[in-house]
Amino acid sequence: MPAYATDIEAANALKERYETLRRSIAKVIVGQDDVVSKLIISILCNGHSLLVGVPGLAKTLLVKTVADVLDLSFKRIQFTPDLMPSDITGAEILDEQRQFRFIKGPVFANIILADEINRTPPKTQAALLEAMQERNITTGGTLYKLPAPFFVLATQNPIEQEGTYPLPEAQLDRFMFQIMLDYPSFAEEVTIVRNTTGAQEVQHNKVMDGETILQFQDLVRRVPVPDNVLEYAVGLVHKTRPANANAPAATTQYVSYGAGPRASQYLVLGAKCHALLQGKYSPDIEDVRAMAMPVLRHRVLRNYKAEAEGITQEALIKQLL
Repeated sequence: MPAYATDIEAANALKERYETLRRSIAKVIVGQDDVVSKLIISILCNGHSLLVGVPGLAKTLLVKTVADVLDLSFKRIQFTPDLMPSDITGAEILDEQRQFRFIKGPVFANIILADEINRTPPKTQAALLEAMQERNITTGGTLYKLPAPFFVLATQNPIEQEGTYPLPEAQLDRFMFQIMLDYPSFAEEVTIVRNTTGAQEVQHNKVMDGETILQFQDLVRRVPVPDNVLEYAVGLVHKTRPANANAPAATTQYVSYGAGPRASQYLVLGAKCHALLQGKYSPDIEDVRAMAMPVLRHRVLRNYKAEAEGITQEALIKQLL
């Protein structure tokens, strides 16, 4: 990545790279513009994402395509009920010289696709917790640093719940975004079928490498935020907490637990990045609102009354907005 004279010059370069990135991904992924945008924002903010959608919506293909375009190492872990923590982190083996040697697991890559993450027991899900939060793993009393940048992009099927293990709230909170994927439109599906049933293969151009991403992540952190925007983000998160004296009626009536401080942090970080990608040099309240749904969706825990009345997290968040 070239050295930029000013942060404004770097911000303009980021927006240009972002547009190139979107065009390159669109060669493979038809539609899903909002999903692609949120996924790129989470990467530029050094956050993890949970993609939720029915089978066949190209969740795995999307993550693989992003890894290709970003010129990052990529590993896919298929989560199953018999998956062990060592299958993710790696294990020590006794080699020919009768010495213990650590064999790195698939977690040692820049982008980890945790496919159907809710299909494995909590013990194995927890193997990712340290990696996601600390960017390192500990095994056999030894600390191993993970490569930078490092992202976990997990997928989950919302339909079939038999044989699944819901993610603990502590692990859900480690994901910056929960991104929902929906069916393509008729025109998009026609294009998908046309593109995927022919003989032509798409060639990707590498748009960013790991070093470039790390520098852009640093740029996002340096974006200034006005006090009113910061207070709006924190105030929005406070509205999700039923114990808060100023909580709106919808929260006290339908929410068991609200979002924690990490939600406020991700709202502001996401707003900073969203502003840069829109050509702005500082976020406003609209940028915070644009990040509210993917940041809060998995952090607002509904009570029994909300479930009985069919009130969704999305409906509650829209009321708070």
